[in-house]
Amino acid sequence: MNLDRYSRQMRFYGVGEKGQIKLVESRVTLCGVGALGTVLANALVRGGVGHVRIVDRDFIETSNLQRQVLFDENDVAENLPKAEAAARKLRAINSSVHIEPIVTDINRTNILELSKDSDLILDGTDNFEVRYLINDVAVKLNKPWVYGGSIGSYGQTMTILPGQTPCLRCVFEAAPAPGEAGTCETAGVLSPIVNIVASFQVAEAFKILTGQLDKINRELIYIDVWENILRRIKIAPLLGKVDCPCCQKRKFEWLDGAQGSQTTSLCGRNAVQVSPHMSGKLNLAEMAKHLEALGGKVSFNKFLLKFQVEDYEFTVFPDGRAIIKGTSDLDKAKTLYAKYVGH
Repeated sequence: MNLDRYSRQMRFYGVGEKGQIKLVESRVTLCGVGALGTVLANALVRGGVGHVRIVDRDFIETSNLQRQVLFDENDVAENLPKAEAAARKLRAINSSVHIEPIVTDINRTNILELSKDSDLILDGTDNFEVRYLINDVAVKLNKPWVYGGSIGSYGQTMTILPGQTPCLRCVFEAAPAPGEAGTCETAGVLSPIVNIVASFQVAEAFKILTGQLDKINRELIYIDVWENILRRIKIAPLLGKVDCPCCQKRKFEWLDGAQGSQTTSLCGRNAVQVSPHMSGKLNLAEMAKHLEALGGKVSFNKFLLKFQVEDYEFTVFPDGRAIIKGTSDLDKAKTLYAKYVGH
């Protein structure tokens, strides 16, 4: 095992040769390789994590290049899936790391298989549905994972060690209702916050994979780079003190399908209906404002909201249900829903 390329990392007292060997022998499942995910994957591979499984359902678009650091214009021209394009770059960066790209939608039917042989799960996603799935599987399998999210100029991250720290549902009991939280498409995102949040996540990953659990962050970190805000929110006291359905009652509602969105192809209409399990009352007027900023045609009344974007027509109902016309592909519809409605 030639560790020369990691010499500067090994000189850091927190890693050393023993820690580096542990990194080389580690396996990580990275869920999502967009903005956060590309920064995470880049750091993991350069740092010598031995096996990195990259899972993503999406393809690269020109608008991704502003913040998704592993991609370039050639990837867009080749119409490559993000997982495959990332794998090509990462193999060129460090050929000694085993990169396993998987182009698929992460859902309750495959997340156990994608995670069961990994030492750590990292959140590079852009929606809460997958995060709650990760949380369920991590608690069920007793695997550590690191949550991270960013939108606009702010982001947050926390580390979950099942049984030792609060889980995601202890801190965020329920996902934001569709349309409640902004998306990259509606609220935008600055690349500096992406890099900052992902860097915190990777630092936590290195601590976990080298076996230094006493060093992990046990707070929720919130950062806004535009408003110059840094908060450390104490969440450790929540462990065992909240009636958490996941880590206390071991009810894995997202993994079992009791929670999460459902997609249905509408026969003969080239359309898909996306229905969140947890329905909420959408503010259609507020949603219309965000969508109008994209320059598309938006109309709404108290019963529904309609808008057109790309080559798709959306009809969104107050309960969060949406019919997306222009595709019969269920995975594509879920991607579009997360992109423009949010979850």
